[in-house]
Amino acid sequence: MSEAVKTEGRAIPYVLAITEAVRQVLEEQDNAFVAGEDVGEAGSVYGYYRGLIDQFGAHRIIDTPISEKGIIGLGVGAAATGCRPILDIMFMDFLGECMDEVANQMAKMRFMFGGGATLPITVLTMAGAGMNLAAQHSQSWEAILAHLPGVKVVMPSNAYDAKGLIIAAARDDNPVFVVLNKASLAMSAEVPEAMYEVPIGKAEVVRQGSDFTILAMGRMVVEALSAAKTLEAEGLSCEVIDVRSVQPFDTETAVTSLKKTHRALVVHEAVRFGGFGGEIVAQLQEEAFDYLDAPIGRVGAPFSPVPFSPALEKIYVPNASKIVSEVKTLLGM
Repeated sequence: MSEAVKTEGRAIPYVLAITEAVRQVLEEQDNAFVAGEDVGEAGSVYGYYRGLIDQFGAHRIIDTPISEKGIIGLGVGAAATGCRPILDIMFMDFLGECMDEVANQMAKMRFMFGGGATLPITVLTMAGAGMNLAAQHSQSWEAILAHLPGVKVVMPSNAYDAKGLIIAAARDDNPVFVVLNKASLAMSAEVPEAMYEVPIGKAEVVRQGSDFTILAMGRMVVEALSAAKTLEAEGLSCEVIDVRSVQPFDTETAVTSLKKTHRALVVHEAVRFGGFGGEIVAQLQEEAFDYLDAPIGRVGAPFSPVPFSPALEKIYVPNASKIVSEVKTLLGM
């Protein structure tokens, strides 16, 4: 996608792009099914499976008990025996309920079977704050997943990428977590009706620049683009990279940009301490240290649970203003 997400053609919101991607995958793959809490008649708490049970029936749109461990276990077993499940974990925070199945079964089974079992599992899960859903329904845990060899992790920032990454994940023969963002659901972009893939493992330069690189993840891409416009008015040309794929991470695109701008900032909504931004910083200094004219900065949430108070949550979540401030600090402006 370009800097201004295209809307000249057919524009649909992020939430409907998810629906369309899942529907087309189910039409393409006879052995695919959806399983999760409230995915059937309710169409999920966010509505992005709405109407699918009418088209595909309850044997392919499966309402499960309230058991994330059971959902992931079902998916692992089904995938190992020839199905291509699409699993729904309603909130990313609930991964704690099924981490043994994720970390010790899903991530490792193909390796432990010497490649004898493939695990084509797509997990859709919702991350992010800003909706006043408090500490147990607002977290971003992509760094935890990215630390597990055997799984892939992607974070679409717009409707076009949401559809393309879900389709790419469903066609992949490895477990892929598609980390969606609840505050992005109403955001529209141009989305083709035909099936297409956004490649896993490839970042995208969504704004060209020459003075500074901002690498952003998920909804923070929108904030980074807003910050870049503000900084442009002050004479600073910022390049913005949509990371898109957390694991595998596209080091090449990031390094190429840094060699041009010589300065960088990494932005994510997750807690700054221990966040994936630290991994990006480490890789950049390993691969392009001689090109750096300043330390690489990081913007993330403070080391605190997400507050329920709307006023406090607004302060907690990183935004364009914080990005602008950090860029200026790094440049001594």
